[in-house]
Amino acid sequence: MLENKVKESIRDVVDFPKEGIVFKDITPILENTVLTAEIADAFVERSKSLKPDAILGIESRGFFWGILIAQKMGIPFIPVRKKGKLPYKTISYKYDLEYGSAEIEMHEDAVSKGMNVLIHDDLLATGGTAMAAAELVKSQGANVVGFSFLVNLTFLKGDQRLLPYSHQIISLVNY
Repeated sequence: MLENKVKESIRDVVDFPKEGIVFKDITPILENTVLTAEIADAFVERSKSLKPDAILGIESRGFFWGILIAQKMGIPFIPVRKKGKLPYKTISYKYDLEYGSAEIEMHEDAVSKGMNVLIHDDLLATGGTAMAAAELVKSQGANVVGFSFLVNLTFLKGDQRLLPYSHQIISLVNY
């Protein structure tokens, strides 16, 4: 089963990025090309019914499968990055994280009015970053058709914060 393969490959890093947090390190998965491809295929299979016009990937680990999903679906990939990392005119959104605050940006012309966007990231914790990405999408008059995550830390209830944007929340692994 895919969920078991993914869980076996995830490395727990205790007290990262700060004391008391157990970081779910997905980088060992990337060393396994077969598993990486299986994950991309699973995301495509579970999200194709949403009929997205683009995949929006959140920096940086959301890029790993976000670009693969977009390529397999034949649709554009839109990067969302930390403030100051994109070279063209941007729009931004400030938000709180579970251990601080942040600001993300995307190019102002990356999403157009009426576009259907699937937001992808590696992990859903409290939902702050995904919610901020959804706000960027909505600010351009586009639609959030769903969210996809490799891992959902369900005990943090981040999915509850995303429901106002979409009830379509895909996760391959839940803790």
